[in-house]
Amino acid sequence: MSVFTEQLVVSPLSDGKTWVILRPFSYDVGNIGSGDTVSVKTGFMTDFASIPRLLWIFLPCWGKYGNAAVIHDWLYWTQKRSRKEADGIMLEGMAVLKVHVWQKYSIYIAVRAFGWLAWKRNRWDRHAGFKRVLISYRLKTGDVSNRLSLLSRTLKHLRNRSSRLH
Repeated sequence: MSVFTEQLVVSPLSDGKTWVILRPFSYDVGNIGSGDTVSVKTGFMTDFASIPRLLWIFLPCWGKYGNAAVIHDWLYWTQKRSRKEADGIMLEGMAVLKVHVWQKYSIYIAVRAFGWLAWKRNRWDRHAGFKRVLISYRLKTGDVSNRLSLLSRTLKHLRNRSSRLH
């Protein structure tokens, strides 16, 4: 069975929704020692599970599935694997964490249906020069991620695209 190879150690930013990875964190895909490891860089900013606030009563952004959500965020940011593969790794990770079946499949179905939005946002953020891995992660009170919201990033992308067409 797969395994998360280190303890997840994070610290929150003062924006109330972003956390920074403070120690190396990785996951062996498939089986322990499979040679297929996803390694999240120290300083990576995550929001854990991007679940709409309205649903937090049933599925908070942080839960038993938190470690799998961080791996998934990293895979969506780097995009070195396909989106389908990233979603499958998250499902596998939730099984390793023994997440309740209804939660595991609710999250998986949601990322399969709507994950393309986050996938595109990450691509647009990278092209815009946004860095999601902090070089120096000496956090201070008041630090925020400065990442544009999905709506703001989409509108900015569309404006840039239309200005290139004219």
